Amino acid sequence: TPGTETGPGTDAMRFVADVNFNNHILKGLRARVPSLDVIRLQDLGMGRTIDPKVLEWAADEGRIVLTHDVKTMTKYAADRLTAGLTMPGLFEVAETLDIGQAVDELQVIIECSTQEEWNQRIIYLPLR
Repeated sequence: TPGTETGPGTDAMRFVADVNFNNHILKGLRARVPSLDVIRLQDLGMGRTIDPKVLEWAADEGRIVLTHDVKTMTKYAADRLTAGLTMPGLFEVAETLDIGQAVDELQVIIECSTQEEWNQRIIYLPLR
């Protein structure tokens, strides 16, 4: 039945970029994946929102969080998982990761997986 397909490419992944997320990575991703659905927190007026509220908003909106903030965002994401709260996913991209490699790895994830595969998961890039 049309509209019931599953698998890579049939369910557009939705992201929210943390205020600290490198805009050069977003620009590279948008160039390679024109249909990319990503919102930046600062464009929503949420630039000063605390991490637990960002994760709550992302869960309500069904968006995977892109961040470089390994110190606090990862802790609050783990707290959500421990508490049994929903979390569409958190991608922790190392700030030391080359922009091109970050774009490559995110592009592969976007093109070769579905959003549901990352539900309730904290993923570190570079992938190991």
